[in-house]
Amino acid sequence: MKTVAIVGNGPHNHLPDFTSYQHKVDIWISADGGALNLINEGIHIDYAVGDFDSINEKQYNKIQHHANRVETYPKEKNETDLEIALQKAIELKPSTIILFGITGGRLDHSLINIQLLQKIHDNNICGLLIDQWNQVELTHPGTHHITEDKFYPYISFIPLTNEVKNISLSGFRYPLTNHNLTWGSTRCISNELTDLTGTCTYESGILLLIKSRDIELE
Repeated sequence: MKTVAIVGNGPHNHLPDFTSYQHKVDIWISADGGALNLINEGIHIDYAVGDFDSINEKQYNKIQHHANRVETYPKEKNETDLEIALQKAIELKPSTIILFGITGGRLDHSLINIQLLQKIHDNNICGLLIDQWNQVELTHPGTHHITEDKFYPYISFIPLTNEVKNISLSGFRYPLTNHNLTWGSTRCISNELTDLTGTCTYESGILLLIKSRDIELE
């Protein structure tokens, strides 16, 4: 069971603490300037990919020094650097792919990056998107067991299709039974587990499962 992590060029303050992930990740891939995020955290890079148009020559040389392999692509291309990094990760045939540093900043990038979870799922790989305040997973019909995470205590279910049919939640503060959740509905936002685990079951559609926490104001 192999886990691959991809780190993008998102804002540094959106990154989670990598300490708890270093022993879980087998291969680290950076997309474009995301390599600098890994270098700053003292994590060695297995693959650095992208057009590197967001960094200067000195930073590029630094990446070459810290990465096992650097793959440079032209600036004008059909895919984003993150999608190229994701394809590299899929080729490695892992059981899990974790995406870091791909939220915050431009909303268009954040939204499409979340949709890349579908591509991971289509390759029969578990995909997670994690930042400082959120952990996002794309789910499909069936029964899903959700475990308590004290770091991300709030749990939301967001439909990615026009309708998610017969969703039932058990073990939650706000349970549901055979509810049809429609696009734009806030019915399943900000729930909480009442025990160590809960279940979510639904018959059709696609749901985003988001575990989150509040932003701490200084």
